[in-house]
Amino acid sequence: MSALTPASEVMLRHSDEFIERRVLFAGDLQDTLPAQFEAADVRVHTQQYHHWQLLNRTMGEKAQFGLTVDPTFIAGCDTLVYYWPKSKQEAQFQLCNLLSLLPVGAEIFVVGENRSGVRSAEQTVEGHVALAKIDSARRCGLYHGRVDAQTEFALADWWESYQLHDLEVQTLPGVFSRDGLDVGSSLLLSTLEKHMKGKVLDVGCGAGVMASVIAKLSPKVKLTLSDVSAAAVESSRATLAANGIEGEVIVSNVYSDITGRFDMIVSNPPFHDGLATSLTAAETLIRGAVKHLPVGGQLRIVANAFLPYPDLLDATFGSHEVLAQNGRFKVYQATVGRPARTPKKK
Repeated sequence: MSALTPASEVMLRHSDEFIERRVLFAGDLQDTLPAQFEAADVRVHTQQYHHWQLLNRTMGEKAQFGLTVDPTFIAGCDTLVYYWPKSKQEAQFQLCNLLSLLPVGAEIFVVGENRSGVRSAEQTVEGHVALAKIDSARRCGLYHGRVDAQTEFALADWWESYQLHDLEVQTLPGVFSRDGLDVGSSLLLSTLEKHMKGKVLDVGCGAGVMASVIAKLSPKVKLTLSDVSAAAVESSRATLAANGIEGEVIVSNVYSDITGRFDMIVSNPPFHDGLATSLTAAETLIRGAVKHLPVGGQLRIVANAFLPYPDLLDATFGSHEVLAQNGRFKVYQATVGRPARTPKKK
């Protein structure tokens, strides 16, 4: 059993109220509470593949991963427990989808850390659910209400796009770089050479911006993109299609569903899982890279300068180099087969 988040600890304070309910957990759930939750029926929907992996081990088909909820999966549920994410737009998207499928009269519980912006939950579902705060503990808020009216949900209404030079970027709520190219990714892209060849893997692809720029610089590369987020995977596929770029987009928790070797792996790895700081994904990315790179293959990542990646790169690859940096970010490169640097004798 994994440690419970503060939000789940708040939910446990009310667990006796759910014994006879048919409960759907959704949103930014990051622990295994549903697997041990006592109710008539418990199901989980998540857009995060690594969260699904954690729950699928014990819940099987009662844990669902995907961009939107399958209506047959939610049929029969009379209670929703929604974990508020750090992105309000993501919450609006997910709740609109969920409230379009739940019957009028279904009970809704929204829980989240105060710093996540959960206080805006009442306004988000206004007109469909009248939420009221029923508990406050562990720096979290818990809200309760009943569905007064179903929402109307159409996926097409949630797509947005923007131009980046000659690229059209397609994005969905909650996707990294949704509103424009971030500074870190821009710095990494500035280090790329033109006319590269071979196979390139973009880990944590977001909206597919980095891979698309690589394709424009080097049309002969063979692209593979991966992300844990269902919204990111769909956004990357849409971005590639909008620009006539070929590439395979895979749902994967870092390397969990990746096979084969690549000439280069690029990434702007996250160092948060929800609101919590987590270096797990980046550490897995670095340590596992050597299994997916040939001799001479390169890992190139961008990261906040304060993060402790240089020592990890040296321990894994023997050495690393800094290709670019500014006040906040550094672009690191490590190459398989390069011997560790040794100081010259005087």
